[in-house]
Amino acid sequence: MTAPLPDTKPFAAFEWKLALRYLRARRKEGFISVISLFSFLGIMLGVATLIVVMSIFNGFHNELLNRVLGFSGHATIYKPDLSPIEGFAQIRDNLITLPDVTSAVPMIEGQVMVSSVRNSSGALIRGISEADIAQLASLNNANLTTALGQVGVMDAVPSWKGFDSSEGIAIGERMAWKHQVGLGGTITLIAPNGPETVIGSTPRIRDFTVVAVFKMGMSEYDEGVAYLPLNEAQDFFSTDTGVTGIEVTVKRPDDIAAKVGDIAKAAGPGLMIQTWRDRNQSFFTALTVERNMLFMVLTMIILVAALNIISGLIMLVKDKGRDIAILRTMGATAGAIQRVFFITGAAIGVVGTIGGVLLGMLISYYAEPIRRGFQWISGVDPFNAELYYLSQLPSEIDLNQTLWIVLMSIGLSFLATLYPSWKAAKLDPVEALRYE
Repeated sequence: MTAPLPDTKPFAAFEWKLALRYLRARRKEGFISVISLFSFLGIMLGVATLIVVMSIFNGFHNELLNRVLGFSGHATIYKPDLSPIEGFAQIRDNLITLPDVTSAVPMIEGQVMVSSVRNSSGALIRGISEADIAQLASLNNANLTTALGQVGVMDAVPSWKGFDSSEGIAIGERMAWKHQVGLGGTITLIAPNGPETVIGSTPRIRDFTVVAVFKMGMSEYDEGVAYLPLNEAQDFFSTDTGVTGIEVTVKRPDDIAAKVGDIAKAAGPGLMIQTWRDRNQSFFTALTVERNMLFMVLTMIILVAALNIISGLIMLVKDKGRDIAILRTMGATAGAIQRVFFITGAAIGVVGTIGGVLLGMLISYYAEPIRRGFQWISGVDPFNAELYYLSQLPSEIDLNQTLWIVLMSIGLSFLATLYPSWKAAKLDPVEALRYE
């Protein structure tokens, strides 16, 4: 009787050596090696694609959220009949005393027609004080140019100092380009609800000098939003000493729903509160649904690659039937044979997953330079700001999400090896050697 192999512990050295030997290509096993190569490439590309797409979706979601919240705050207080809020200074002081509130900004909003020598378009005018506009991170960036104090002279370090007394207007970069006006230029605002006359309400028309040009990075805002000093907006929209709303920001935007009660109590009776979730719920819900569906679809790439592992291992088992029979007669256990083919298939999945993670993180990190390179080569912008709202391709790698992708890929690879390795372990040595 043949003595058993001396080292038959689970995952012994000879099992690893034999599994890695089966991974190396031989001339007569070329087709099996090609299938293994395609399985490796499929898993690597599937994992990389998932990481890149999820990173871009994360960046897109977070960037839009930051831009939206940076523009309109986390909650807006207004009257149900949309009439001006008087005594807003006291309301603001009450709100600031709340522990989680970081700011409360009184402002005036109104829709107007913006007219210039070159063009006419609709816009949202926001009246805000100099102190408050200087606190808006979305406007205070490297893409802000101002000519306050002396029209036509740009400050070395752009700031909002002098905005309250400028009697001018701040417009977005895309609006400036659309109307072909710059610092020191003039645009006309036309509001539909003007003073009452004997023939009815007449439009209110007034010229304003452009004293600042900003770029928020979101095309919809850069083209359709302009800022006036609070006192100028009160006069233009005839709100006397009142404001149309007070925008509140808190430390954690996701917790705004839990803070509504405290905010309402501090604001006082007769006022309504609308949170950022109420304003943009359908939009961000649609983004989440799209991200989840795309994740499920792209997971099929990894699943197809795992099926290639199954087919490659089954063919390898049939090709190595004689070797399996000899090993069994030498004393190798069924478990040892099963582990050999398990290691063979799992190695493809693990190495492919590692390669996919490295490739995916590399592409995600350099997503914007890659987009610009593609645009330079093809002459086509794959990320048009007018369609996607943002001026550059955002990407944000989520390590927890990446870990789940890695675990899913390795898990599918391990599952793919179970059936072929089980078939190898059940192979009858007598039948395998009958015709040898």
